[in-house]
Amino acid sequence: MERRQLRHEEYTVGWVCALPIELAAAQEMLDEEYKDLEQDEHDNNLYSLGRIGNHKVAIICLPAGLIGNNLAVAVATQMRAKFRSMRFGLMVGIGGGVPSAGPDIRLGDVVVSQPHQGYGGVIQYDFGKTTPSGFRQTGFLNSPPAILLGAVAKLRANQLRLKSNLREHIYKLRRLPAFIHEAAGPDVLFEGTYNHEEGPTCQSCRSDKQVVRQLRSTKEPEVHYGTIASGNQVMRDGAVRDRVSAEFGGVLCFEMEAAGLMNSFPCLVIRGICDYADSHKNKKWQAYAAGTAAAYAKEVLSVIPPAEVSKASTADETIRATSG
Repeated sequence: MERRQLRHEEYTVGWVCALPIELAAAQEMLDEEYKDLEQDEHDNNLYSLGRIGNHKVAIICLPAGLIGNNLAVAVATQMRAKFRSMRFGLMVGIGGGVPSAGPDIRLGDVVVSQPHQGYGGVIQYDFGKTTPSGFRQTGFLNSPPAILLGAVAKLRANQLRLKSNLREHIYKLRRLPAFIHEAAGPDVLFEGTYNHEEGPTCQSCRSDKQVVRQLRSTKEPEVHYGTIASGNQVMRDGAVRDRVSAEFGGVLCFEMEAAGLMNSFPCLVIRGICDYADSHKNKKWQAYAAGTAAAYAKEVLSVIPPAEVSKASTADETIRATSG
């Protein structure tokens, strides 16, 4: 059956991802897919279009092999220009988790940006200036829009009442072998000061440097809320990871695109944890983590009434209000 083609102004939600594996997970969350729009001379992006619940969603992935804050800004700006009725966005994908004595972050868990300790939910940890007392961050990134923070509050309440549908959304991916939990392998955390030995895997890494943690009673991912650290380079050092986290009052994960979006595209950042932002990185958990993040994004949209979206300011109006 031929897919429908909707008008630009019918799309109210933007979904941005950085990697093809994140795009695949996002597409699987659509309840219905729509025909792609014709290209125009001002926008070279290729969109995946569809419906989640009663929301019409435009999904865009950064060009293959290109990542980072600046590119995310350019893509989101083009999306806003094309879909003038867009209210808000979701930045959905994978990130490196920060283990701590606080939130018990494991591979496959989900981290959601939320204002915490004076920060808006996302900090650009590598943007600032060096002072006699050390590095000081400059500038401030906007918080997610109120309609999305309201949805987060509702989801947190649903989770406490054991009424979350996250498991059902994740289950949609089980027909794709790469995205199932069993394909990811063991969840191993090494001491932050212990660097990876030579080789593509951790087979040569010392087992006595592994951190012993209590086993969870379930394989279902947990969801954590707080500060996400964004930068223009991949975090690959456990000691630096822990130091930066401490400087900003407890960062939950590291990633590379969100800081570019917060002041140019009102959005919520959702990250599935695929590694521990240290030198022991590998790609085994990327697909499952991309899936858990996409599943949470679908859960967010499921609790937002379409009537509330229609009453909300457009993304352009929000940006003008916050920058004025």
